[in-house]
Amino acid sequence: MRRCRVSFPGMASPASGDTGTVPLELVVVTMSFAAADASALVAVLAKYVVLTRMQPGCRNVDLCASATTAGRLLVIQKWESPAAQRAHFDSDVMVEMARSCEGLLTAPPDIDLWDAANAHDLI
Repeated sequence: MRRCRVSFPGMASPASGDTGTVPLELVVVTMSFAAADASALVAVLAKYVVLTRMQPGCRNVDLCASATTAGRLLVIQKWESPAAQRAHFDSDVMVEMARSCEGLLTAPPDIDLWDAANAHDLI
């Protein structure tokens, strides 16, 4: 799987100590949930998002509710490396969220890994 490399101008490069750019690999994960009990699932996922944002290597996590399908929720995660993403999926935070979803879903969540594309990849 190809990973997106992003550079942030003005940040010091740890390897060189200069003020150039720092490459960053991003791993994007989506988890789509179909709720049997939407209010209970929102509470579980909101807690999960807050705790996940504190995990090592987490760049961002968002929780979205579908505007077109009631009870459909989406978690979008960005990780700084494949290792950080894998470690999180084995973490107590992930296991607790999965256990807390018991009885709240109409089907297993759809979990997917994505290649992050940027404008440089498309040229």
